[in-house]
Amino acid sequence: MSITAVVKKNTYFDSVSLMSISTRANQLPGVEQAFVAMGTEMNKGVLSNLGLLTADLDAAGTGDLMIVVEAGEEADQAALLAEVEELLVQKAPSGSGGADTVTYRTVDGAARAIPEANLAIVAVNGAYAGREARKALENGLHVMVFSDNVPIEEEVRLKQLAHSKGLFMMGPDCGTAIINNVALCFGNAVRPGTVGVVAASGTGAQEVSVRIHALGAGISQLIGTGGRDLSEQVGGIMMIDGIRALADDPGTSVIVLVSKPPAPAVQDKVLAEIAGAGKPVVVYFVGGSEDAVTAAGGHFAGSTQDAALQAVRLGIDTPAAVDELAAKQVDEVCARLTPEQRYVRGLFCGGTLCDESMYALLEVSDNVWSNIQKDPGRRLTAGSPSVGHTFLDFGDDDFTNGRPHPMIDPSLRLARLVQEAEDPQVAVILMDFVLGFGAHEDPVGVTLPAIAQARKIASDAGRHLEIVGYVLGTDLDTPALAEQVAALEAAGVTVTRSSTETGHFARETARKAHRA
Repeated sequence: MSITAVVKKNTYFDSVSLMSISTRANQLPGVEQAFVAMGTEMNKGVLSNLGLLTADLDAAGTGDLMIVVEAGEEADQAALLAEVEELLVQKAPSGSGGADTVTYRTVDGAARAIPEANLAIVAVNGAYAGREARKALENGLHVMVFSDNVPIEEEVRLKQLAHSKGLFMMGPDCGTAIINNVALCFGNAVRPGTVGVVAASGTGAQEVSVRIHALGAGISQLIGTGGRDLSEQVGGIMMIDGIRALADDPGTSVIVLVSKPPAPAVQDKVLAEIAGAGKPVVVYFVGGSEDAVTAAGGHFAGSTQDAALQAVRLGIDTPAAVDELAAKQVDEVCARLTPEQRYVRGLFCGGTLCDESMYALLEVSDNVWSNIQKDPGRRLTAGSPSVGHTFLDFGDDDFTNGRPHPMIDPSLRLARLVQEAEDPQVAVILMDFVLGFGAHEDPVGVTLPAIAQARKIASDAGRHLEIVGYVLGTDLDTPALAEQVAALEAAGVTVTRSSTETGHFARETARKAHRA
């Protein structure tokens, strides 16, 4: 293995561009690992943890670009580096712009030149995202901050400023929104309709929206708040503003609230808004209290699928036909396991998808570990080995420091899949595959080689390894949902039909095997 490192002085790229470049660089033949990022202290810390930080890289400034290429023994290092550098200068694909396309270097310049614009998307390094978001708000623009690793104190200040101006500040770490039928950042192609969503969870919002689409209904607006909005520090500022906006929206007949587990006091504050909404409000807070929701006048949902189903039933006179959840027959799976195989491992791109499956298994076992566990005694870091039943959210900040989101570059998850297959105690591996705008062009296809390798490792050791996959998407997405499902089934993967069903499969496997 050989490593080449280059620092390009005063060469700035935004984080979305670097995500795309890193993904393509890691796909080059001969590249074991490529790292293309700005020279921030956070990114240098990631390189240090990987054992790749050289003196030149350590001396890089925040405006300098770092390129690190780890190549195979037979690879031509100079040629690979040249290929990576070529990715930096390649022009955008045909159709993404033309001779009339104008690039603006500042938010102020863009706001002056396009006075009809009313929203800005911020996707720069987290160290600079707050500054750019503030400029947009001061120009009277709603803001969606895709960037993560923004200090929470800065988030509070920005949201207070937005609230005072009657603007939305979606984020930081807001990956999903659908505004006026346009999906922003990560999102799926869903039909327009009358169900409005406010979500402190990107993939949770996506899952609810695609389930609503599958039930024959559609989305009026989907407002993302960022994953920390319902924390004690932030206090639900944007979720409350979102509820009020949808309450006033004549195109919205039902409101759905989605979040990972909120702070109790903030949950109470948000639920207090339900009575004044004047419309049915469905609440799916992972691990939330049914009594609290019903007491506030809301409709409690115990899962993403339940939230979608209730929203559709409340929003139209004739409920769409809904297939009942097929009961998963796990006895056959359990019969094929060795006595050692007793644990479920979840490898997720989506945080709420991870949470939903993890909470389902928590119903039958407390030996559940995760990097997003609320119990600090059962919390893992990005570099921790799995323990017991382990559920990893590869989209969490701990995994994405200096790296693209796994919905764009799944390389870390693929490596972990192979690693988990080598553990003789693993019975089932759960995975999600997220389709839609901004996501990898073929999330199943890029994973199939690792799935085949994982199954072979288990088979060679005389073990059966059950791999369960859920594809989050619709028939309107590219690639299409049916195409991705067919590819998984052809590879011997058990495909579930919803995030909720994925969690049920994990729970019932643990329960029926009596190995929880």
